Amino acid sequence: MADLVGRASDEARGVPADLLEGYLTVLAKVSAGGRLCPDELRRRRDIGARAAERNVPMRGVVDLYLSATWLAWPSLPGVREATGADALRRIGEAVFRAADATITAVAEGYEEAQRWSLRQEESFRREFVDDLLDGRNVETLVGRAERYGLRLAGSYVVIVAAGPQPFVDGGPMTRQVESIVSLGPASRDVLVTTRDGLLVCIVPDLHGTVEEFVTRVMESLRPDGAWRLGIGRPQRGPGGAVRSFEQARQALHIGQRLQLPGQVHRASDLLVYQVLIRDRSALADLVEVVLEPIRKARTGPGTLLHTLAAYYAADRVATVAARELHVGVRTVTYRLDRVEELTGYSVHDPQQSFTLQVAVLGAQLLGWPEGS
Repeated sequence: MADLVGRASDEARGVPADLLEGYLTVLAKVSAGGRLCPDELRRRRDIGARAAERNVPMRGVVDLYLSATWLAWPSLPGVREATGADALRRIGEAVFRAADATITAVAEGYEEAQRWSLRQEESFRREFVDDLLDGRNVETLVGRAERYGLRLAGSYVVIVAAGPQPFVDGGPMTRQVESIVSLGPASRDVLVTTRDGLLVCIVPDLHGTVEEFVTRVMESLRPDGAWRLGIGRPQRGPGGAVRSFEQARQALHIGQRLQLPGQVHRASDLLVYQVLIRDRSALADLVEVVLEPIRKARTGPGTLLHTLAAYYAADRVATVAARELHVGVRTVTYRLDRVEELTGYSVHDPQQSFTLQVAVLGAQLLGWPEGS
């Protein structure tokens, strides 16, 4: 029997023979009229799990069991003692049913171990991503990052993307971006994940790498125009990812709130807005003091606020603002005069106009008046 086990391992190209563990004894018993008991099937599931833990390919395990079955067949006691074709046929049916049930049990154990390993790996990865983007357990991040191809001693840039639907781990858009990124030269050093419905990409700050990555992501998301990218500033060290992530997320928020042109917003280009939003309490006070009076407008504050935003976006040219708003120039000038009547701030006075513009930006960033 030991010789048969060794030959089966050779036939299966070296799959460990100990994974058979008593299988030939079971076949011998079945061939002599015995039955396959539930305990034996549980044992096979455990062996399947063991094979998965040892990274033995499933096809190799199946090959091992099938090879052992046909090699053992001539020497099984029931086969040797069979008299007549009918008896041999019944024994063959019993043996191959037992082999089928055994291999199925091994496969079930193997698959369950793989699912558990995958869930555990996903849990480890999620925990690492959360620690990385929250700045927790910084002292262990460097060692854990190497498992995912990141070298946190270097400088990295975090890019976040928002779309019409939340991004989720394993979702189709997430997989599509991962697939495209894997084709790049620096793919090993890029981590693609999700956080709070955003697609998050951690990219090494190497010459041309960030630009190439942004181009690839844009190509991936281009079929749907309702998405935006936020790009943080390069940051170094284990704590750098969380800083760049917050900058990227804030750049995305500013681009969405202010409806800035384009779909890519870089934190380095939006520093003035970040200064404004850093002290939310002071910004809210400014908005309240300057713009609260326009709530008294007959049409509500929305129309006047929208007109002010269009006027400043048009570089204070009323004709351009009117074209953008699809109204006449006189309507725009009337609304601007109405703002002055209600607030006391004129768009024609440089200092007052600057205060108005900052208040309008603050209202957009804070979601005023809806968010007030």
